[in-house]
Amino acid sequence: MIVTRFAPSPTGFLHLGHAFAAITAYQAAKRAQGRFLLRIEDIDIARSRPEFEAAIKQDLRWLGLEFSEPVRRQSEHLSDYAAAIATLEGRGLIYPCFCTRKEIADEIANAGAAPHGPDGPAYPGTCRRLSVQERSQRMASGASYALRLDAAKAFAQIAEPLSFEEQGAGLAGETGRQIVSRQHLSDVVLARKELYTSYHLAVVVDDALQGVSVVTRGSDLFSATHIQRLLQACLALPEPAYAHHRLILDDQGRKFSKRDHSVTLATLRNAGTTPNQIRTRLGL
Repeated sequence: MIVTRFAPSPTGFLHLGHAFAAITAYQAAKRAQGRFLLRIEDIDIARSRPEFEAAIKQDLRWLGLEFSEPVRRQSEHLSDYAAAIATLEGRGLIYPCFCTRKEIADEIANAGAAPHGPDGPAYPGTCRRLSVQERSQRMASGASYALRLDAAKAFAQIAEPLSFEEQGAGLAGETGRQIVSRQHLSDVVLARKELYTSYHLAVVVDDALQGVSVVTRGSDLFSATHIQRLLQACLALPEPAYAHHRLILDDQGRKFSKRDHSVTLATLRNAGTTPNQIRTRLGL
């Protein structure tokens, strides 16, 4: 059975870009008589709000998108992510990083250039070079830290070439089997001292536990698929197919933002826009 999902963060109201992503995932499931899931990615506890979650459900129902219950909330499943972290730690694939964002930016700037990973300029590996003793001393002192994946070490442990099936447009028209390349990987943050998960870890764990078979999402996340396939392999999780779709842009060619209240679904609905008009505007 085809299982797709729409996984917004409850940190604001849905906009036209969200509508396109949700409808695309819903249609992919319905064409195959499959299931469409809603997942609430609320690990950003400081900005997540119950009223935004309620608005998400209202908007989807207004669009005519039926989703399975119960809805998975990431904040209720932290033990699943902690178990994944423990598995990666057991394989020696995680190290603590004590760098601040400014220290990372300064090191990248001093280097003159840095390769890009799924989250922008790749982390230069400063703390990967610390000794075990120094790591232990810093952690014992109470210093704040993040847990990063040692991508090179993880990649080296995979016996067979990694790849994924792209059923959409990819990043620039790529379709079919895509090879996971080392150049697309970096030492991404998987967890923090205060919260034992991050986006990359949570999404692969959630997709596996929920049986998601086709991940539909924007082409801006195409590069993230490489690191997520690596995590799936390291955690022995099943491999879904991917269908990256075009982005919905404003008149200036920019992605819509939650800060742009003029294109939220709630604003459009209150102005008298119908769901069919939304679909027409989105080319659906």
